[in-house]
Amino acid sequence: MSSSTIHKAVLLAAGKGTRMRELTSELPKPMIPVRGQPILRHIVDGLRAAGVTHFQIVVGWHAEVVKDYFGDGSKFGVTVEYATQVVQDGTGRVVELAKDFAGADPFILSYGDILIDPANYQRLADLGDAEGLVSVKHNPGEIAKGGAVFVNERFEMTDLREKPKPGEPTSPWYNAGVYAFRPSIFEFTAKLEKSPRGEYELTDAIRALAQSGRKVQVIELSGDWADVRDPEVLAQLNAET
Repeated sequence: MSSSTIHKAVLLAAGKGTRMRELTSELPKPMIPVRGQPILRHIVDGLRAAGVTHFQIVVGWHAEVVKDYFGDGSKFGVTVEYATQVVQDGTGRVVELAKDFAGADPFILSYGDILIDPANYQRLADLGDAEGLVSVKHNPGEIAKGGAVFVNERFEMTDLREKPKPGEPTSPWYNAGVYAFRPSIFEFTAKLEKSPRGEYELTDAIRALAQSGRKVQVIELSGDWADVRDPEVLAQLNAET
């Protein structure tokens, strides 16, 4: 088995999702149903079909809802363990919680509210010779809401900027929120300092990884992509058949 093939995934499901208003008063956002199933279930099923069998779900807000649904994972044909994010101080610190789970193995990391065409998980489950994979969509209009990913001619990441302001350098490649890493990412999450937003940002660690001379490959996702960030997006997804 090549060490570039991935069998582990870390899913971030600790946040409340305040923009969902009353929809998340009793549920973590990743457990909101889309087309009859929790968002997180779509992610687990897609990853399982790509050969991922070991999951760590990072829980926080209403953790019991996630644990009651997934249990140990056996009814979904996988194993699931849990880590709790006690302080919501950013995505960079959350990844630190996966260190023991990952051990020496590569892993996929997905936000628990990002839905992608499941065919993409197969591509993300093979790191090749890269230290990390960053998924993107070609979506210049969304850049102001998220991260702009800068690439070279080999489609390797050279820089990553959160929410570039008008006049700042930008890129048409939008950070799609699903990644794959080797354990080397932990060297960089350990060194994180708080961003201007007062959080430890995973994107800062990924930028440092790429700028340390290690290969961070960028993959353009095919098909549909949705960040289920607010009730409007949710309503739209549930209206589609």
